[in-house]
Amino acid sequence: MDEQKETLQRIVSTLANKNDEIHNFIDMLNHTIKNVQVNSSNVISELDEEFDGLYSILDEMKGSMANTIQQEEARKIQALQDQLSQCSDALESSEELLELAAQSLDIKDPVKFLQAARQIKDRVTMASAFRISLKPKVSDSMTHLMVDFALERRMLEAVKFLPVPKPPEIDLAACVVADNCITVSWKMPEEDSRIDHFVLEYRKTNFDGLPRVKDEQRWELIDYIKATEYTLSGLKFDTKYINIRVQACNKAVAGEYSDPVTLETKAFVFSLDSTSSHLNLKVEDTYVEWDPTGGKGQEKIKGKENKSSGQNPVLKSNKRSGAPSPKRTSIIARSSARGNRDHFTGESYTVLGDTAIESGQHYWEVRAQKDCKSYSVGVTYRNMGKFDQLGKTNSSWCIHINNWLQTTLSAKHNNKTKTLDIPVPDRIGVYCDFDGGQLAFYNGNSKQLLHTFRTKFTQPLLPGFMIWCGGLTVSTGLQVPSVLKMLQKSENGLSVSTSSLNNIA
Repeated sequence: MDEQKETLQRIVSTLANKNDEIHNFIDMLNHTIKNVQVNSSNVISELDEEFDGLYSILDEMKGSMANTIQQEEARKIQALQDQLSQCSDALESSEELLELAAQSLDIKDPVKFLQAARQIKDRVTMASAFRISLKPKVSDSMTHLMVDFALERRMLEAVKFLPVPKPPEIDLAACVVADNCITVSWKMPEEDSRIDHFVLEYRKTNFDGLPRVKDEQRWELIDYIKATEYTLSGLKFDTKYINIRVQACNKAVAGEYSDPVTLETKAFVFSLDSTSSHLNLKVEDTYVEWDPTGGKGQEKIKGKENKSSGQNPVLKSNKRSGAPSPKRTSIIARSSARGNRDHFTGESYTVLGDTAIESGQHYWEVRAQKDCKSYSVGVTYRNMGKFDQLGKTNSSWCIHINNWLQTTLSAKHNNKTKTLDIPVPDRIGVYCDFDGGQLAFYNGNSKQLLHTFRTKFTQPLLPGFMIWCGGLTVSTGLQVPSVLKMLQKSENGLSVSTSSLNNIA
């Protein structure tokens, strides 16, 4: 019976996952249909604009050429009319001279006849009829202004849609996820010399497999990548996965996106638990600040938050951003990590992380404000009492920074203190290897080792922080830096074990 029930539960789980995949695929198909309609409309609009632009150019050219023909027509007609006017004047003068010559033939007096003949001869010599050209100055031909669009017509007839680059292929084996950086490598399915650049898009998600349409963050875009490899750096891994896709672009058009790949982004993500923090601490997500007013105003706000929906602020924040909180197998759920704790009180100005560690290797960083007078950074079991202070119980480990009068750095556990002769960094890295029983503190900038506790952790651990005057900012969603992994392998006698601290006076 139990075996059959377990088998049926597996079948139900498999069917539920398949149904979820189909629902996601249906959403993707509907989204694609809408995109096809929108993009088709956009392309038609662009086509209309291109042809309207072409028509405009042709109309402009036609008007310019017609104007040139009309100007040539007017020039030739004017030249011919001027020549016609000259000929008319010459003909009129010639006819008058002809009539005078005919009359002179009737003169009987020889002296007068010779005189008239001499005058007519002089006038004939000077007559315009013998000086004008009887050839038209311009021809009636207009063939020099004719056009032949045969070549252009063939070019227009050969117009086709722009050559679109093929989708790149992401080389999943060459992609590297390390140090909160992702190096993506891809290649073209075939050589294309017209490729000008690439566009890379990435999107955080908590779902494995194909990218989803609903309830997802928007794609972030990196443009004008010239190489076939790109490194995304400085990422916060606050989700379980990241979707990546690439498209190739030539000078004119962008091709389709590559098949998206999903890369796992393992990191420790937590927020500060305001429900159990000391009332003199003002807590917001991953920031805590000393509040000398005693948190009276904050208490009212907390009461309202607790009455509305019963969700913690971190879950609300993630809901607003569209990204649900990641669920890690090595991390206990936040609700169980908090339990039903009372607020820390007395001189225990403490706030804990809302997510517990029960296995694996994890890393986070803390940055203190310059005016921070005293603070501690470490881990603790969940059984820490409301009056207890970090490092003063046998179930908590920390380093403590004191900035009164002079700055001191010390390691604390089980009410034992060891002063560390090391400059206090402005950023502290915390490395926790739960299975290996190791808690190490580093300079967050140089990764110089500050101190290491070695013990066997027997209960889940919560990040812990104590502060008096000033504020602390916690950076989560960080991977264990590669340099720390190397340092952990080579570390030998530099670390101090818990048992050695027990001997400190």
